[in-house]
Amino acid sequence: MEGGSQANTTGLDARGLRIGIVRARFNESVTQALEAACRAALGEMGAAQQDIVTVTVPGALEVPLALQGLAESARFDALVALGCIIRGQTYHFELVANESGAGVSRVGLDHHIPIANAILTVENTQQAQARQHEKGRDAAVVAVEMARLLQSLAETTEPQAQGPDGRGANT
Repeated sequence: MEGGSQANTTGLDARGLRIGIVRARFNESVTQALEAACRAALGEMGAAQQDIVTVTVPGALEVPLALQGLAESARFDALVALGCIIRGQTYHFELVANESGAGVSRVGLDHHIPIANAILTVENTQQAQARQHEKGRDAAVVAVEMARLLQSLAETTEPQAQGPDGRGANT
């Protein structure tokens, strides 16, 4: 989507957040550029490079399983999925795009962890290259914003302290 960038890092604070990145190697020049842009944006928001871990997988279909492994480790506040699927002449494009997207969403919901999905689905290499920087930065912004949102929600939904009469301490 042209002009749909979320990449404004102003006001977002990534200090202390642990971010896991899963990057597909297929279409590697694009996925490496996605990762570089993502890491740069995380750095601008104050994330320490030692708090950012990247694992690589062969392609987009393998991304959800690696995300699941990172989520199950309970070491991360947010995850990022990076990949690039370029349309070919067969149905394979739709299969890979649909299955990888569904898998990424399922891991996030099952493990209650934000996942920024920056697996590009494009018609050609030129479209991928035109989006790689912006979408890598977008992924960083989404990961940090959602990690902070979930932290905030957890703070507001913690049980109220009970007073001696069994009612809330502030009642």
